[in-house]
Formats: sequence, C-alpha cells, structure tokens
Amino acid sequence: MAVRIRMKKMGRTHRPFFRVCAMDQRSPRDGRVIEELGTYDPMCPETDARVTLKGERIDYWLSVGAQPSSKVATLIKKYGTNGSHLEVQKAAMDRLSKRKNYTPAPAPAKPANEQKEETKAEAEPAAEAEPAAEEAPAEETASE
Repeated sequence: MAVRIRMKKMGRTHRPFFRVCAMDQRSPRDGRVIEELGTYDPMCPETDARVTLKGERIDYWLSVGAQPSSKVATLIKKYGTNGSHLEVQKAAMDRLSKRKNYTPAPAPAKPANEQKEETKAEAEPAAEAEPAAEEAPAEETASE
C-alpha cells in the first residue's frame, strides 16, 4: 500500500478547513484516513498560525516511506520538526490567543493646529466639572 500525506477538505461552503492526513493514495480526497497528522485553516487572519502539525508523527510516516503532496511538503518544510518558520508561528499563536484582550492601535497623530484646538476644548469642560463635583458632597451633608 502506497501512503501519501495529503489534505482532506472539511468545513463548509466559502469556509474551507483542511486536515493533514496519512492516506492510501488510491482513496478519494475525503475518504478513509490512516492517521490525522495536523490541520490547516486558510481563513485564519494570522498567516503563520494557520497550520498545526504533529511533527513526530509526520517524521515517522516520512521515515517509513510516505510521500507528501506538494502543498503538504511546503507546510512540512515551513512548520515541521525543523521548520523554517517555527519562531514566527509561535509568535503568531501568542497573538491569536490574546485576541480577547485586544486593544486597538492608538489613533493616528493629527496636525498640530487641530491638536491645539482639541486640547483647549477638552480643558474647559474639565475645569467646569471639578467645582461641580466639589459642591455635590457639600449639598448632601447639608441635607442630612
């Protein structure tokens, strides 16, 4: 039996998702799998976080003669055991895990004329709000 390491298409319409699998080369694309070796999500916003591979199992299958497809060979070269993009992949995974705590980038700097006008406008209401805050507790103590 000739074993190929190739991708099995999953997901839905307009939302593809692939599993990297060891399969008999005669089986259909989405057919029976010998072993699942990882995933590939082309819709992931972080390019280097799209692939997760089980490096030890891929090395095993390559050592016993399994042939990767051309696309999977590229993924193994980049993200396999001795891949060229492993550090970048780890950094991308960290960024993705922190997406819930994501803070947007600061607003772009405005020209100097607009900044002066805004700081003046912001300073005046702030000055008016402080005395009102001081008077409120005094009124509460007087009414009690």
